[in-house]
Amino acid sequence: MKFLLGTQYFVYFAVRGIVLPFFNLFCRHLGFSGFQIGVLSSIQTAAVMIFPILWAMAADRFNARKPIFVICTVMASALWSLLFFTDKFLPILIILSIYSVFYAPLIAFLEAFAMEILGKDKKKYGKSRVWGTISFIIVSLIMGKVLSIYSTTIIIPLIFAGMVAQSFLSLKLSVKSDKTSSPPIRQSWSDFKAFFSFKTSFFLFAAFLMLVSHGAYYGFFSIYLESLGFSTNFIGFAWAVASIAEIAVMFYSDRIFTKFSLKIVLLISCAAASLRWLLLFIAEPSIAADALSFNYTISSNLPTLTTKTSIIILTSQILHAFTYGSFHIASILAIDKLSPKGTTFGQAVNNAVTYGAGIMTGFFISGIFYDDFQRYIFLGSSLIALASGIIILYVKLDAKDI
Repeated sequence: MKFLLGTQYFVYFAVRGIVLPFFNLFCRHLGFSGFQIGVLSSIQTAAVMIFPILWAMAADRFNARKPIFVICTVMASALWSLLFFTDKFLPILIILSIYSVFYAPLIAFLEAFAMEILGKDKKKYGKSRVWGTISFIIVSLIMGKVLSIYSTTIIIPLIFAGMVAQSFLSLKLSVKSDKTSSPPIRQSWSDFKAFFSFKTSFFLFAAFLMLVSHGAYYGFFSIYLESLGFSTNFIGFAWAVASIAEIAVMFYSDRIFTKFSLKIVLLISCAAASLRWLLLFIAEPSIAADALSFNYTISSNLPTLTTKTSIIILTSQILHAFTYGSFHIASILAIDKLSPKGTTFGQAVNNAVTYGAGIMTGFFISGIFYDDFQRYIFLGSSLIALASGIIILYVKLDAKDI
């Protein structure tokens, strides 16, 4: 069952390896403005705020996690296929809005499945999740080369193929980690409300800010690099570097969280995020010229870009090991401890607050300001990540809490 879990992550993040680096670039090539791209991104992440929680409540209330997961994967695939028939903003907005109702809860359900399947080995979560990172690397690298030859319209059928594969895999996923585990307890409305203690809410607010800081990156990083003159080959490579950096954290997650406290890991992650976005702020060639002392330029696809610019960008991508890898695992482990055993609700709330409300807020703000301010949105992101770290300092996360 652990193999099937790893395969689920592999396929899910293979799709993400196309969507995150290149879907907004596809929208840009359709002629959409920064504001329109921000709206499309915000609509998808707004769904993550609402529907994972609603689906999770239904799954926990009626013990129907697997049926709901299967329904969501199949419906998401069917709805995505409608994008074959339009390239206009309003129809795409409508399709993505409905599609997101079913796609949004998938990762929260996968995380809940993972916690149950791994059982006492939850600190080894990263070793299952790392297969998602590996697929993201492979796909983003391949897509960078593919899009240097073909139009960005090719990403629509490729994403559809990945989602169909996910639908078939969902049919084989088992709910229980072993035959002796007790059946999940049906959750009541009061149980759902009890989850939101002061400590949990304070932690979720810090996590929310951390993901707000990622909005500019996920929404406009590829577009920003293209505006600097980088090719799709380099864009795909840059995304892959981030995922490669994340692998070590995922693979050695059990050692990391045995040696270091949860709070220390979270603080390091926030500090790394603040530095990462600051590096992107100074990556614009004229600024980078003052930051480093290299004097030669890259030929080939990047005739006007200095080597110092690409070094700054790739250095920022290496920090993804902390800003996503360690922070994500720490959040999953913390929420698992704060949730009743065998439930989906806690992971859904965490996903909704971070990758839903947090990313949506970041997308929307970045979409408003990108056309006029471009790299300055990354400076704002750096300050927001710093604020998240300050809040983490005041969250009580001692050993018995994790």
